[in-house]
Amino acid sequence: MPLLSQVSFVLIAYSEPWRADQLCQLVNELRPGMRVASFSDGRSALAACRRQVPSLLILDGELEGLDGIALLRELRQHGPTQRLPCVLISERTDAISVRAVLPLAPAAYLGKPYDLDNIRQRLDKLLPRSAGGIGRARQVDASLDSFLERMRLNNRGAPLSEAAHAAIESLLAGQSDLAEEHAALVCDPQVTARVISFVNSHGPQQDQPSQTLEQALLRLGNKRSQELLGQLASQRNARLADPRLAAQAVKLTNQALYGAELAAWLARRLQLDARLCYTAGLLQNIGELALLRTLQDWLDGGGELDEAELQRHLAERAAGYGSALRARWRLPLGLRQLIGAYYALGAGALSREALVLNLVRLLMELPPETPPAHLAESRPARLLRLDPTLLEQAPLAAER
Repeated sequence: MPLLSQVSFVLIAYSEPWRADQLCQLVNELRPGMRVASFSDGRSALAACRRQVPSLLILDGELEGLDGIALLRELRQHGPTQRLPCVLISERTDAISVRAVLPLAPAAYLGKPYDLDNIRQRLDKLLPRSAGGIGRARQVDASLDSFLERMRLNNRGAPLSEAAHAAIESLLAGQSDLAEEHAALVCDPQVTARVISFVNSHGPQQDQPSQTLEQALLRLGNKRSQELLGQLASQRNARLADPRLAAQAVKLTNQALYGAELAAWLARRLQLDARLCYTAGLLQNIGELALLRTLQDWLDGGGELDEAELQRHLAERAAGYGSALRARWRLPLGLRQLIGAYYALGAGALSREALVLNLVRLLMELPPETPPAHLAESRPARLLRLDPTLLEQAPLAAER
């Protein structure tokens, strides 16, 4: 098969899933929109390079099967990959090992564990500018629509709330612990989604996936939880700089929190899984939040955005962003189904938790002058066999 080189992407081959995920996030931070292909063994990475030449390699020196040094040696024997930039990361940093690697001309040869600031600076110099260059060059996309479509499958999720950011800073400074900051973290959609996603993909494997933040943090443990939270807080646009986008994010985060609390309240009254319903309610509008963060990227690259465009894209693109995130982050199927039930109920058998999430949406969309008992004849209320007086007791959002 002929080698292709017209599409810019970064190939990461790393044996430790935790580090591979960290490196993928770092590339996305430095070059939003840059495609990243990740592999855990050398032979798969070599096959990928033969199919299509990447713009940059990041290789683990201790890969299984074909280690990073052997992989780079193989690539240097073929014309299209002879000058391919490569960052090699290895445990072998003694003088003999370093001299042995020099003929392969890696762009950087780093020891384990690598320093995050160091590798960030090196990657910023090596990554193609045309793939992002946020804050340094104008976006290559001719229009906001094309930029948003390109970023839909490769965005970084939601910004952090101010409360979550402050909690993480306190944790990292050693001024508090996870138990003390739990109340702030459990209210944040990005923290919840990313920690659940990470622990199910890279954490200690168990028979049942973690579907709530509490379960995920327990499986990760304090040290790894703090490392992951630190990564989230250090990413570009973890906090939105544009006042309009920041204000919109606060509004959407408050809506998500109200939906989560309402879902948990109903679940407790019906003796269902309140924490699971809370999580689904909190994550139902993460697509809107992720879209705001991507719009900040557009502005940082020199783009323009008026209020009409902002509202149009929130209405038209948020659902697609949310679906892409849930699939790419591989959130547990049961949790994804509950989030989907918030928007629509299918025709098959429905769990009672799914009915709760759908009823939450109906309650949140009620006009202020309409009493909650008005929904007693709605499909989810009927299937749940709710007493209308229970609906009247539902906690109302502050703006209702």
